[in-house]
Amino acid sequence: MEGLAIRASRPSILCSLHLGGDSQRQPLSDGYLRLPVSSNAAANINLVASSVSFHPVSAINVSAQASLTADVPALSDNIVWHESSICRCDRQQLLQQKGCVIWITGLSTSGKSTVACALSKALFERGKLTYTLDGDNVRHGLNRDLTFKAEDRTENIRRIGEVAKLFANVGVICIASLISPYRRDRDACRSLLPEGDFVEVFMDVPLSVCESRDPKGLYRLARAGKIKGFTGIDDPYEAPLNCEVRRAEHTGHDVSCSPRQMAENIISYLLDKGYLEG
Repeated sequence: MEGLAIRASRPSILCSLHLGGDSQRQPLSDGYLRLPVSSNAAANINLVASSVSFHPVSAINVSAQASLTADVPALSDNIVWHESSICRCDRQQLLQQKGCVIWITGLSTSGKSTVACALSKALFERGKLTYTLDGDNVRHGLNRDLTFKAEDRTENIRRIGEVAKLFANVGVICIASLISPYRRDRDACRSLLPEGDFVEVFMDVPLSVCESRDPKGLYRLARAGKIKGFTGIDDPYEAPLNCEVRRAEHTGHDVSCSPRQMAENIISYLLDKGYLEG
């Protein structure tokens, strides 16, 4: 070992060091005190607590303290947007498609994930690049720290909305499949994107139909009071008011369609709006 470096906050600390009986009192000019260390350094070096002097808080000159902090810029002052040399239109031209977000919302077991998979596969077969953000999948990683309380659900949707925006900016067709029960949260995600780039798909399936499926037994547990805050049981679901695509099932005014048919309906919308072109 060649030496010992001790870090101290300057200029408030002065140290007296006893090295082989000789005492020196020196200010820490550069914030470090460097000491020669011999093989028996631990035995020879003693930092004497009684010789360490601190400036009392009451003695600090307020104007001097202010001058020290005034030179430190606020964190937000150092955060600026860095423009890419490749713009969104360049990426979309490369992919021969336009980036957008397909936001599939509805009650649990309404078929969101099934339709998302069918849509992704159908677009892949057409040579289009997609990525699916599934509500359950995202909670395994990005949102694993969030609960199902109202405030955490809002944060869950906010994060997914921001990620979906990044995909759309790359030119990818991002499919977000999650309950997203609150209208204000979905509208907040819509506001992140240029007009028209947020395509809301409402899986309008009655609660009774969703409960009759219940492959995970979640509705049964919610009815028994073992799951609190379950959407549709003791927590509300706010249906979209003006969604772009809607799937109605067993409602008496529309016929049921398969996931593949529903995917084709969404693709027809994308074709009409020019999203499957460069």
